Amino acid sequence: MKFEKKRASAKTEISTASMPDIIFMLLLFFMVATTMREQEIFVKFILPEAQSVQKIENKRLVSYIWIGDNERIQIDDNIVPIKKVQDIMYDKRVNLPSVIVSLRADKNSRMGLITDIQQSLRKADARRINYSATAKM
Repeated sequence: MKFEKKRASAKTEISTASMPDIIFMLLLFFMVATTMREQEIFVKFILPEAQSVQKIENKRLVSYIWIGDNERIQIDDNIVPIKKVQDIMYDKRVNLPSVIVSLRADKNSRMGLITDIQQSLRKADARRINYSATAKM
């Protein structure tokens, strides 16, 4: 009779059982770490300076209105006439009642235009208004 030694057999294959877990974790990481596309600004503006500036904590609640140096008004990715501001902001206000409207006006903009926009926002019941400025050094 011949006796053979039992040798431990080692697997040389790589286990792929945890592969879906790794892929799912990577997918989750990139979903959380990726920033969404910001709005493209079509108007040129220089923000005015202010002595005291406060930051808004929750930027998801903010809707921006840009007022350019040539008195063009931009909401989201569209240039709009002053007549459309009320309708657009009313629709936003209905969808998100706690929306904050941030006016980013050029420092040389006419105050009459800004007042007209404020009146349109009042008619749209968007009364939480923020005025963007840079900090004075």
